[in-house]
Amino acid sequence: MSECLFCKIINKEIPSDPVYEDDLIFAFNDINPQAPVHILIVPKKHIGSLDDVQGTDAELMGYMMLKIKDMAEKHGLTKGYRVVNNCGEDGLQSVQHVHFHLLGGRKLLWPPG
Repeated sequence: MSECLFCKIINKEIPSDPVYEDDLIFAFNDINPQAPVHILIVPKKHIGSLDDVQGTDAELMGYMMLKIKDMAEKHGLTKGYRVVNNCGEDGLQSVQHVHFHLLGGRKLLWPPG
């Protein structure tokens, strides 16, 4: 997906502030953080949204959840954190590449907006 913002970030065509990278995922600090810790976790495989996840992606999605837990621990989010996925137009998904927001480092309000 040559026009995908996150694919360009993953491919280092656009600079980012990386937090974690391996063969399957890329994580970086959000450029407009909504909490003291605000990390975007993105699979390197282009998947448009959660609506596009297939059964063959189950292992990748599970792997991402375990890595999110590890990142929360590494960033000292011992009192809790939030994991957010925006899906589709009404869900305010702004980049058409499935991703998760890890937010923490302060008491988070509900509802968020």
